Amino acid sequence: MTGSRVLALGHYQPSDVLTNDDLAKIVDTDDAWIRSRVGIRTRHVAAKDETVDSMASAAAAKALASSGLAPHDIDLVLVATCTATDRSPNTAARVAARLGLDAPAAMDINVVCSGFTHALATADHAIRAGSATNALVIGAEKFTDVVDWTDRTTCVLVGDGAGAAVVTAAPEPEVGPVLWGSVPQMGGAVRIEGEPARFSQEGQTVYRWATTQLPAIARQVCERSGILPEDLAGVVLHQANLRIIEPVAERIGAVNAVVARDVVDSGNTSAASVPLALSKLVERREIAAGAPVLLFAFGGNLSYAGQVIRCP
Repeated sequence: MTGSRVLALGHYQPSDVLTNDDLAKIVDTDDAWIRSRVGIRTRHVAAKDETVDSMASAAAAKALASSGLAPHDIDLVLVATCTATDRSPNTAARVAARLGLDAPAAMDINVVCSGFTHALATADHAIRAGSATNALVIGAEKFTDVVDWTDRTTCVLVGDGAGAAVVTAAPEPEVGPVLWGSVPQMGGAVRIEGEPARFSQEGQTVYRWATTQLPAIARQVCERSGILPEDLAGVVLHQANLRIIEPVAERIGAVNAVVARDVVDSGNTSAASVPLALSKLVERREIAAGAPVLLFAFGGNLSYAGQVIRCP
């Protein structure tokens, strides 16, 4: 085996939906203000008894069922999250226990919004190195736990949910080489700090960085995979803000691609956003199996990571 491929996907969102009109009863805002600035209409909010690991497990169970693999086939679990409340057992170990997996390596990865694409690259590397054969790669967040509901600039942004992928060894690579990095000197532009932890950001700093710097980096991701942007069938960017997603996708040059806009219905779900949006596109059959899709995430730490995959 010389590479890996995404075999199956799954996602989970809580049943409670918070609309912009609902938010207008909490803070000084309205539907028009929110839509004009971030493009979000609704977001899903986890119940008190729903945890990061319970949502991660629900998405992973769906992906595992679609893959045709058994729980004992999984030998690596990676969970990308920045909102898990407990340090040990980590979220990956709790997912493994919930799903009845047999002695997998289990690690959490915290790269905030770009966590899933970092985790997918890590799984790909482990499989290429022969350290794993079948991996569960999950992005899961309960971001509503860390938002300040009195701050209208941030509470309108976030939602909860999880997305998961089963990644398996393949004779030919279907997960392309990752391009990843960060701007640590600007890492303070997105923060989850304090006690209790609260999310805050410098919105204009993130917007300028994302819209001016990231399109060129995303095009380099395509170059590494030998794919022209115009040959992409899909583009799944981190679902941060529709005012970022649309101009970045346009500047990448993916003129024939389906562009994920799940942020409209789900809000910003941080590390969950890329697998959640991708799983929905595949479930709706909006991208053909085997077609090239750019995954590219960015955000906290002012980090980024992306790869081109073949759609399962």
